[in-house]
Amino acid sequence: MHNLIGKLLLAAGVWLAAAPVLAAEIVVIVNPKNPATRMFSEQAAQFFLGKSTLFTPVEHTDGALRNEFYKKVLDKDATQVKAIWSKLVFTGKASAPKEYGSSAEVKKAVAADTSAIGYIEKSAVDDSVKVILTVQ
Repeated sequence: MHNLIGKLLLAAGVWLAAAPVLAAEIVVIVNPKNPATRMFSEQAAQFFLGKSTLFTPVEHTDGALRNEFYKKVLDKDATQVKAIWSKLVFTGKASAPKEYGSSAEVKKAVAADTSAIGYIEKSAVDDSVKVILTVQ
């Protein structure tokens, strides 16, 4: 009996390992009153790497969404981004972005600030924010 359970678990594990991992579709958002209507990934990266202060970045706390955004838009990993912001903060050139624990919280922060820019799952978008980039 124990051997049968082991074989079933192994078979289930192989099936799960072969199943595709579906990533959430990520969008970059701003306040609806913000005049921006469209943005390229390279432009969005400038704000999330502290290279421009035209927009105020609003961040997610560590997680899969953040890592995917960093990889696809910033072409960096979380450690590299943290190092960039640490240097900017240490030299007094910038303040680190505020971090929120969920897309709902990021959306709320962006909706409350016309200069804010953030990223959330596309499924979380409503009329309180405006999508200016769909991450590919």
